Amino acid sequence: MATLAFASLTTPPFSSARRSLSIHGRFAFLHKTLGWGRRSLLLPITCSSSESEPNQNADSDAKTASLEPSSSSSLTDKLYVGLGGVGFLETTYLTYLKLTNSDAFCPIGGGSCGDILSSDYAVVFGVPLPLFGMVAYGLVATLGVQLLTTKKLPFGIGESNARLVLLGTTTSMAAASACFLYILSTKFSGASCSYCLLSALLSFTLFFITLKDLGLEKVQKEVGLLLCIASLVFVTLNRSYSAYPPVSSSPSEIDLPYFTTEITTPSSPFAIALAKHLNAIGAKMYGAFWCSHCVEQKQMFGREAAKLLNYVECFPGGFRKGTIMAKACIDVGIEGFPTWVINGQVLSGEKDFTELAQESGFELNESSPPP
Repeated sequence: MATLAFASLTTPPFSSARRSLSIHGRFAFLHKTLGWGRRSLLLPITCSSSESEPNQNADSDAKTASLEPSSSSSLTDKLYVGLGGVGFLETTYLTYLKLTNSDAFCPIGGGSCGDILSSDYAVVFGVPLPLFGMVAYGLVATLGVQLLTTKKLPFGIGESNARLVLLGTTTSMAAASACFLYILSTKFSGASCSYCLLSALLSFTLFFITLKDLGLEKVQKEVGLLLCIASLVFVTLNRSYSAYPPVSSSPSEIDLPYFTTEITTPSSPFAIALAKHLNAIGAKMYGAFWCSHCVEQKQMFGREAAKLLNYVECFPGGFRKGTIMAKACIDVGIEGFPTWVINGQVLSGEKDFTELAQESGFELNESSPPP
């Protein structure tokens, strides 16, 4: 005889998190009587069925996750402010010098630096070139400050558009600097301009910083815009210099054949007497045929007296690139024209009758006062 009995049937309550059904057969007794004895076999049986719990945290994260827009590096914005500020100060100083016709302090380059800054190449359509640079550097520095601090740009310009403005501005600055470096190397050969080189360095640095900030993919999309801006800069400068041809002050472009200038003023008795005295003591006047101050010095003596002076021409064969002064002038160590050598003393510049008389020992008296 066999008997199968389920001792208990349990169903756990339902919950909001999961639903499960468990059937527990705690004990099953199998009774079997064989012969004289009886054996009992205990079989534990457990059956269960359950559903997997959904990952609510993952769902919540998926709903709330968002991708924030990447911001530009603060270091890049600081470079905009710093380099733009330096360029703004430099061009402001040069603009002031240009408007007031003042001489620039040139730590490197000396007089050639001032010649370049005062040349006609420093003007575009009648406007001082440093003024354009001042506006460009000021714009770069201002946008850099805005991007670095509040991110609130004027006129409702977004950050991406502001960086496009920076790209266009620095592109125009780099293109202009490339053009001016070409002019510097061709029209002012051998000259040096520390302000020009500093401005070019700042412009190219800002341009490459902007390219790196935008990234290669963005720059590739704006190649057409960059080429248009650079072309516009070149065309504008070319038309300006064509409309107002600059007069180059570079010695490399000067080719002057020797010529003489007629002295038209009459000589006074005092001028003739002084000229004879200077000639007698071996005093010499060194000059150049193209020097206006030398002509004025001779005009002071007049036609007759000028012919009595012991005059030494330092460029008797004309002046052109590579021309060297006459050896007699080099030996004296002339620094400017005219130069007088009287009694072993070297006197630079124009001198009036009184100075020449005193230096040469010419006696002045009431009967022969200087004119």
